[in-house]
Amino acid sequence: MRLPHPLTGELFDSPVPPGSGWPEDPAVRRTPVARDADEVVKLARVGELATTGELSRPSGLGRTDELAELDARVSVCRACDRLVEWREEVAVGKRKAFADQPYWGRPIAGWGAAEPRVLIAGLAPAAHGGNRTGRVFTGDRSGDWLFASLYRVGLANKPTSEHAGDGLRLLGARMIAAVRCAPPANAPTPAERDTCAPWFRAELELVLPTTRAIVCLGKFGFDVLLNALPAVGVAVPKPRPKFGHALEYRLTSPYGELTVLGCFHPSQQNTFTGKLTEPMLDAVLARAKSLGGVKSGG
Repeated sequence: MRLPHPLTGELFDSPVPPGSGWPEDPAVRRTPVARDADEVVKLARVGELATTGELSRPSGLGRTDELAELDARVSVCRACDRLVEWREEVAVGKRKAFADQPYWGRPIAGWGAAEPRVLIAGLAPAAHGGNRTGRVFTGDRSGDWLFASLYRVGLANKPTSEHAGDGLRLLGARMIAAVRCAPPANAPTPAERDTCAPWFRAELELVLPTTRAIVCLGKFGFDVLLNALPAVGVAVPKPRPKFGHALEYRLTSPYGELTVLGCFHPSQQNTFTGKLTEPMLDAVLARAKSLGGVKSGG
């Protein structure tokens, strides 16, 4: 049954078909779909495939164009059978509180500035958050905490993120998830993590020229980032850095100094118990903003 989008009122199926008009949908109907791990590897090489006519839309082949195409391909990926089944099952069954809404029910692309100074790396979308709204960290309690903090430190123009298309912008920052589909019990398998890794590496490579600080929300995102960095020309020191809240590691990228910062994930488990407080989160994000050289207003 088609239901109205909470902001636009336009009717959508759940899951949402690509190119059907959902706010901020990066894909079009002809966006190529990865159906297994090998196809993810192939389709993540956006720049290499650009001259073969495999782009979804006309492109000038600049980094911003490649990033938009990568976002589109991520958002239609069907490479992990278990994750596809789960995200779509949730999109049909819904949570009672959102039963009157359509659910996105697709992978979540990176979101924010195309040339960020600060990158925020997380684990995966929530079943009734990003999997419902189509935007990373949007529509759940973790997102409430994160976006309020981003606004307080000057990395977002609004303190709330409830639905795609609400006018929210990140200022000099971008978000990226290690795994792009909502996993059962918030726990992707190692095989699912590895299948999604080429999307993560490709996006990291495209935004690395401007990125000066990377905030990792939780150990999973931290580990995935460290695994990806050597592939984009950033050496990881030995012994391997350990995750910890507010720990910083100075690395050298092909484009200059890069600082990786650890931050406890703003999950309810951490925020309800006081393991992560608002001042703790604000301090890490403010530090990243300073390291990134983000000026007021973006």
